[in-house]
Amino acid sequence: MKMDSDLLHSPAVGLTEEEEADMNDWKLPLAFMKKRHSEKIEGSKALAQSWRMKDRMKTVSVALVLCLNVGVDPPDVVKTSPCARLECWIDPLSMSPQKALETIGANLQKQYENWQPRARYKQSLDPTVDEVKKLCTSLRRNAKEERVLFHYNGHGVPRPTVNGEIWVFNKNYTQYIPLSIYDLQTWMGSPSIFVYDCSNAGIIVKSFKQFALQREQELEVAAINPSHPLAQMPLPPSMKNCIQLAACEASELLPMNPDLPADLFTSCLTTPIKIALRWFCMQKSAKLVPGVTLDLIEKIPGRLNDRRTPLGELNWIFTAITDTIAWNVLPRDLFQKLFRQDLLVASLFRNFLLAERIMRSYNCTPVSSPRLPPTYMHAMWQAWDLAVDICLSQLPTIIEEGTAFRHSPFFAEQLTAFQVWLTMGVENRNPPEQLPIVLQVLLSQVHRLRALDLLGRFLDLGPWAVSLALSVGIFPYVLKLLQSSARELRPLLVFIWAKILAVDSSCQADLVKDNGHKYFLSVLADSYMPAEHRTMAVFILAVIVNSYNTGQEACLQGNLIANCLEQLSDPHPLLRQWVAICLGRIWQNFEPARWCGVRDSAHEKLYTLLSDPIPEVRCAAVFALGTFVGNSAERTDHSTTIDHNVAMMLAQLINDGSPVVRKELVVALSHLVVQYESNFCTVALQFIEEEKNYTVPSPANTAEPGSLTPVRDSPAIPRLRSVNSYTNIRAATTARNLNKSLQNLNLNEEGVPAAFSPGNLSTSSSTSSTLGSPDNDEYILSFETIDKMRRVSSYSSLNSLIGVSFNSVYTQIWRVLLHLAADPFPEVSDLAMKVLNSIAYKATMNARPQRILDSGSLTQSAPASPTSKGTHIHQAGGSPPMPSASSSSLTNEVPKPPAREQTATRPPYTPTLGGQAPHSHQFPRTRKMFDKGPEQAGEDGDEPGGHRNYISAALQTGLCDWSAKYFAQPVMKIPEEHDLESQVRMERQWRFLRNTRVRRQSRGITQRGVSRLDDQIFINRNPGVPSVVKFHPFNTCIAVADKDSICFWDWEKGERLDYFYNGNPRYTRITAMEYLNGHDCSLLLTATDDGALRIWKNFADQKNPEMVTAWQGLSDMLPTTRGQPTSSVHSLARRVSIYLDRSKQGGAGMVVDWEQETGLLMTSGDVRVVRIWDTDREMKVQDIPTGADSCVTSLSCDSQRSLIVAGLGDGSVRVFDRRMGPNECRVMTYREHGAWVVKAHLQKETDGHIISVSVNGDVRFFEPRSPDSINVLQTVKGLTALDIHPQANLFACGSMNQFIAVYNANGDVISNIKYYDGFMGQRIGAISCLAFHPHWPHLAVGSNDYYMSIYSAEKRLR
Repeated sequence: MKMDSDLLHSPAVGLTEEEEADMNDWKLPLAFMKKRHSEKIEGSKALAQSWRMKDRMKTVSVALVLCLNVGVDPPDVVKTSPCARLECWIDPLSMSPQKALETIGANLQKQYENWQPRARYKQSLDPTVDEVKKLCTSLRRNAKEERVLFHYNGHGVPRPTVNGEIWVFNKNYTQYIPLSIYDLQTWMGSPSIFVYDCSNAGIIVKSFKQFALQREQELEVAAINPSHPLAQMPLPPSMKNCIQLAACEASELLPMNPDLPADLFTSCLTTPIKIALRWFCMQKSAKLVPGVTLDLIEKIPGRLNDRRTPLGELNWIFTAITDTIAWNVLPRDLFQKLFRQDLLVASLFRNFLLAERIMRSYNCTPVSSPRLPPTYMHAMWQAWDLAVDICLSQLPTIIEEGTAFRHSPFFAEQLTAFQVWLTMGVENRNPPEQLPIVLQVLLSQVHRLRALDLLGRFLDLGPWAVSLALSVGIFPYVLKLLQSSARELRPLLVFIWAKILAVDSSCQADLVKDNGHKYFLSVLADSYMPAEHRTMAVFILAVIVNSYNTGQEACLQGNLIANCLEQLSDPHPLLRQWVAICLGRIWQNFEPARWCGVRDSAHEKLYTLLSDPIPEVRCAAVFALGTFVGNSAERTDHSTTIDHNVAMMLAQLINDGSPVVRKELVVALSHLVVQYESNFCTVALQFIEEEKNYTVPSPANTAEPGSLTPVRDSPAIPRLRSVNSYTNIRAATTARNLNKSLQNLNLNEEGVPAAFSPGNLSTSSSTSSTLGSPDNDEYILSFETIDKMRRVSSYSSLNSLIGVSFNSVYTQIWRVLLHLAADPFPEVSDLAMKVLNSIAYKATMNARPQRILDSGSLTQSAPASPTSKGTHIHQAGGSPPMPSASSSSLTNEVPKPPAREQTATRPPYTPTLGGQAPHSHQFPRTRKMFDKGPEQAGEDGDEPGGHRNYISAALQTGLCDWSAKYFAQPVMKIPEEHDLESQVRMERQWRFLRNTRVRRQSRGITQRGVSRLDDQIFINRNPGVPSVVKFHPFNTCIAVADKDSICFWDWEKGERLDYFYNGNPRYTRITAMEYLNGHDCSLLLTATDDGALRIWKNFADQKNPEMVTAWQGLSDMLPTTRGQPTSSVHSLARRVSIYLDRSKQGGAGMVVDWEQETGLLMTSGDVRVVRIWDTDREMKVQDIPTGADSCVTSLSCDSQRSLIVAGLGDGSVRVFDRRMGPNECRVMTYREHGAWVVKAHLQKETDGHIISVSVNGDVRFFEPRSPDSINVLQTVKGLTALDIHPQANLFACGSMNQFIAVYNANGDVISNIKYYDGFMGQRIGAISCLAFHPHWPHLAVGSNDYYMSIYSAEKRLR
């Protein structure tokens, strides 16, 4: 649109108004934009949790082998003088050699016992080969599968050899004897850990690996070839699970510095704090506080395992730092194996990091297998140096003056660093280094509250954060904290556990084992806890009882059911939802809980939630009642009565507005069906018999064969977009099925191919297009059959049910399932089809041993031919008879058989043959119900057992797992739409600015007045005959509906954007469309004359259109002129004749009006009520009786005044005030029109008038407060369509006499349009629909010749 530049800055439009409109856009509520509409209802894919140690281990035995030979130096090492002498902090030369040896051995054992007090220690001092062998084999024998440690000190023997030997002694200590590592491996077995403290220790590690490899090869040879000599020998143990720690590389000697101990490596591994402090003093002697000496260090007060003392605190900080370095540097699985699997191994490896740091400063590189990346330069070591410095600086005053010890700020500072990481909100960055420290801090009461708070905030970042925290080892800590009685920890622990269980539900067993569930039961029962925390507690309990019998028993004893029932009416919806899910899970397949529920009347208390305003809560209640009846225990009369009551309560949700609820309903009823299978089989057989013996009345084919419109060579053969609802709306019939269907379309009597449209396809291969489920070729009941059963069940009296009273619950529930199988939302109908087919299959299998295929039926499944006009019962108006008042059809509804058809590519549009008979094509009388349909008869032959059992107890909707995702996702994060800098917010801002611009510019034009409206700005041939057109209020898109598909055009560029199938049954048509959320993310609502509403998103862009939701807006539409497609002049004339002839009332289809401000949708049509739906609650909120005997043809509402104006087929215009009760709400009835009202429009201003127009062309203006019209204008007679421009005071009339007249408010004709521009001035067809743009002076016109044109005001104005 090129707008005049002066308009953009027009003084008439003040900025304030623009800002105000802009603000209104921000305030408008959005419909159908909740998570349940935008996400697939399924749980998150379970992350493989690797944090659980599959094989926790203990080091149970320790061999301490010391080869010191005190006083005799080995020949191959030349020692310096002075030299390092201390072994285990003892000078061996200070006592007799034998005593020194024993003391050193005892000391080494004590040092190890600090780390693993419960192991068996065996010393072997200056041993022989036999002693070592005896020692190792006995330790391995006792240890069985557990780990054994072999500590070797070789300071008194030669260095290891390149052949893989270490040295021991002979009996008389006259010779050094080599001991092969290969033998040592054999005696030690696996799993083992080896510590080598000797020079050139790296050689041992290399030899060890070579021997291990050799063993693997020997094992392989023996496995492949049992006759090989190797296979005869005892198999050598595999050395895969062995760990080695060596003091230095293969070419290095140990440091000999006299200030260091001789066994520096052993000291680092077993007395890390002592050696670390000494080393620190040696390195930094010049910079220390005066008075700190090596002697003073020995006097640091405290015990290593008491964290309140200086020594204990240092040890604690050391543990935290080494753990953190390892976690940050090592690959996750290696970290798990070395630092979390075995306490002693973890301690040795933490200390090994220190050994690497200290020994590298003396040119020694300790070696480990598995090898670790270098860690000696890690930044965390500086934090350690600082902590040591702070501690040492206090020493002189503590020791000399006895001053109090000041605790280190280390942990508080690290928590602050973690907090800083959390506040810098960047996604996809490295995990915080401090995570392992947060874990250590949980041990301290001082920082615990803060640590838990930060941990909760970290876990809130998403499942990845939970997995990380679990891999660090958080689990045992938070499990232990559940024993704490501190109230202030409750909210934090509940939050943390909800996060953990949302990601890894396998923790349920650990919780029950440690009685953790009691903690959450007490939180749930605590009425002082805020609702959010009780919600998390009940979520945790719902995970504990989920398919876990021990959990169910424990929680039943903990009084969970009574606790939950008390909170069913809590104002917090998420709590209500989870309380219901928790109840549903505790009695799922657990009889004691069900009976406990029965005693507490749990099912009756749950009934109130069935009408809850929140769809998810209704869902949860249906789930709970479903598992309540779904228990497979023995049934008593009492429990059967309860089941029946529950079933009838559930059945009331059959027309719930939310597909999520209806899907859950099908699953709940399927539990009942499984429970009472034999009764349902009886009902099914009866319905099947009735269906066979009953001809459904259907209108005759009214068209003479001569009146067929020839197939046009359409310039644009439309490609139909294949559409997906959350899954694919209906598995688009594959090419294979399509081809088969084509082969099966036989010629009719006159040799003319039967009309080829997607509708007819579905008949020829009745199963191929019914369901988008993988079992599709296994369906017994085709869609049509089920549908026909629905109709039969409403018409025939069905009193002959074998042994089942007509009104039995089973009959009612079967009807409900038949109804759900025709649900407009594909996923609901798919589930219901599965349940019905499962029972039909069992019923027929039981009734007859093998299935008989009637071969004759296979070729004759083409649509009934149009020439056989006498064969059907003729019925005026074409409607099936109404069910009698006594018919106990649960829904009181004349069913509407939807033939589910969807073809991936739509054939060229054929104006259908005559008035298409709605039911006759669908069920050729020759088809037997159980033939599998032409498409697979040839493939699987007649194997009777070919069908799967469709329903199992496992039929699920994924609702509970989907709801649990809420707890796994970030709760504290600002939602994207509220984040001022997010893309979502920017796009929204852009749209609102565009809206303001459109409003302002169009207002400028309409205020100047429009004097002509005949400039044709768009014309194109639509793929189908347009029946409804709707302009998008703000962008340049227009939606054009034909009978069952929607085409989108860009009227500015003149190109087609999209064309897709709406999914309505073949005998129904689209009669109304509305844009929802037009100001923002638009959705398209389509209404069809069977009362179904469907809502679509992702149309007219590059994505595939998706069905957001669909529901039965009106359940009792009277299908008067149903099946009269608007696809030929003939049927249009018929429509007009209905307008003109008041005796045939009906045929309005469904009419709707949408109120964005309130989120209310008004629906009416061939019914006696105006039904109001609240789209936020997805519920019917009001039925306003029209008080008339004819259909509603037009609706218009005004939210400011709560008024609804309805135009009716009998010519009356009725005004309702929806704030009043059903008996007084009709506040005015105008009876001035003599015929069918084409349009009734209520102006939106506070004193807006009602404008109504009848088919006779009289336009009447009413003031809602006065009983008579205030003005009357006369326009053309024979009106077929009319619209009123809300801003410009124009109205346009379309006539069947092939012209459009546009009038201004005074009734003057400003334009008369009869011919198209161009196209050699072709005459306009009979007008089938027209609509004004809500803002611009544009008029869209659809006519019966497939053309779609748009007219606008003169160019100079625009």
